Amino acid sequence: GPSGKLDGMGDELDVRLATAADIPALVSLVNSAYRGESSRAGWATEEHLLGGIRVDEQRLRDELAADGSVVLVHEEGDELVACVHLERTGDSCYLGMLTTKPTLQARGLGRSMLASAEQWAATHWHSHDVHMTVISVRDTLIAWYERRGYVRTGERKPFPYGDERWGVPKVDDLEFVVLRKSVI
Repeated sequence: GPSGKLDGMGDELDVRLATAADIPALVSLVNSAYRGESSRAGWATEEHLLGGIRVDEQRLRDELAADGSVVLVHEEGDELVACVHLERTGDSCYLGMLTTKPTLQARGLGRSMLASAEQWAATHWHSHDVHMTVISVRDTLIAWYERRGYVRTGERKPFPYGDERWGVPKVDDLEFVVLRKSVI
């Protein structure tokens, strides 16, 4: 809300659409949150599961240029501290790359960014629901999404082993589960 308080009552953040000018800051934010030593400051790290990088400039450029694909960002001062990727898929919307700065995690920023993304998809694309893929062994993260209204669809998707754009797996048997939430 306008007061900026985070009380979990559908409070959304000010977000704007990312542009090409944001790409270097986005690459830095996303990779710092998911990979490497810096990510250990936040609970969303994938460091124990995946090495390599989470996203590169070319992939972000492609996502920003694609039809029905946006990256929303939230700033504090002049720093990008949160982002999320939305992709329109018919009446649904795929949500990925939800990221908050590791040192700012655990204060409701991710929850508010998620609410903002759901609101954006419902308002701008009239999406009926939002879906995502989460690595199946990430029980804490799945539970976090379930507390936000997401449910397991029962669908599973293979992890793209051999495609290092998604990172370099450190363990075998990674797979994704699909979560979905109605937003209308």
